[in-house]
Amino acid sequence: MSTTEPERPAPTVRSLLLASIPALVIGVVSALTLWAVDELAGVVEDGVWTALPHALGIDPASGWWIFAVLAVTGLAVGLTVWLVPGHAGPDSATTELVGTPLRISVVPSLALAAVLGLAGGVSLGPENPIIAINVSIMVTLAARLWKAVPSTVVMLMAASGTIGALFGTPVAAALVFTSVVAAVRGGGEVWDKLFLPLVSAAAGSLTMTLLAHPSFAIPMPAYTQVTGWDLVAALVIAAVSAAVGVLAAAVFPAVHRLFHALRHPVLITLAGGLLLGVIGAAGGPVTLFKGLQQMGELVTDRSDYSPGQLALITVVKLAALLVAAGAGFRGGRVFPAVFIGAAIGTLANALVPGVPVAVAVAAGVLGVTLAVTRDGWIAIFIGVAVTHNLLILPILSLAVLPAWLIVTKAPPMLIRPAPAATPTSPRAADGAGR
Repeated sequence: MSTTEPERPAPTVRSLLLASIPALVIGVVSALTLWAVDELAGVVEDGVWTALPHALGIDPASGWWIFAVLAVTGLAVGLTVWLVPGHAGPDSATTELVGTPLRISVVPSLALAAVLGLAGGVSLGPENPIIAINVSIMVTLAARLWKAVPSTVVMLMAASGTIGALFGTPVAAALVFTSVVAAVRGGGEVWDKLFLPLVSAAAGSLTMTLLAHPSFAIPMPAYTQVTGWDLVAALVIAAVSAAVGVLAAAVFPAVHRLFHALRHPVLITLAGGLLLGVIGAAGGPVTLFKGLQQMGELVTDRSDYSPGQLALITVVKLAALLVAAGAGFRGGRVFPAVFIGAAIGTLANALVPGVPVAVAVAAGVLGVTLAVTRDGWIAIFIGVAVTHNLLILPILSLAVLPAWLIVTKAPPMLIRPAPAATPTSPRAADGAGR
């Protein structure tokens, strides 16, 4: 800390209690927004993937239906980015989990693009757009209702509330923001700075739990005893999966450049939708959507797949993530990364049945998530969450170390936006709006 800047006094108990009121409200509203987006996407998904094909007498798992739906989804998202006011905000490939608040006028188009992608089967999660939506809404409201609360604090609370709702627990938000708040200037302990984000995260997670009961846990055989061989297996699987994530991150800029050479947003997402349709038809329904439900199905039904099929599913989902993220669809990369890690772990168990499923899946999830998020805490948390077994925690705490050595100097899975928009690319595609 700079010695020339006076340190702000630590927050008082009274100030923390008073600020807890907006933190609770922000957490609840953040969860309600996530729930509304998920519900709307679910309604559209049921119509497109269940009701419509049933009415037409079509098998929704057929390759040509998957291709058609993803192609239409690419066209619809492209039209949204091109024509709808706000232009769906910045390209998700250029945004981190928490970024600068968007103008409130961008929110409707971003929500529409996110819903279309989630319902259409695009291999991206809701985390990036929903955090951006909630941060924008809450910063705007706080500027009118809670002017005494700094906008940076509101951002932290909105992002924390959303992350708590996404993962169904405030622990995830605490892990994500520990390093952030530790760097914030001002008096008080780290837990003083974490207090309000945790209030918001707890409110968000409890609200979402009451509404939708989200869970990352996958039913799998009980794991009751740690062995040395399990640790060795976890170290190898985590390192391999981290290397897979690093390889994807290295290829990502080239994929992004290839699609954006088309320049027009409709052409970019339409091309992405067409290619996603081909990829999805090859991999089948299990490789579609954000991957949370499909991950559980894959691990639960693992005996139905040969090692070759599991390898194909892993490659297909990895390709789908690269295309979806590179072709201008609005969505996050964490959820599909978790699926890819689970698929790698399931493949490892199929190749070496002596490796417990829980250990293999947790280590696979750890490695890919670490490469995509660059956050060891959240990678460990999700690895434990998918197994719902605390015995996995010490194994992952060691497995993360060699995985981090692979990841730390590798390029992130993130595109740095160009300094200026091109004439044929709407200015709002980089968040500026028209």
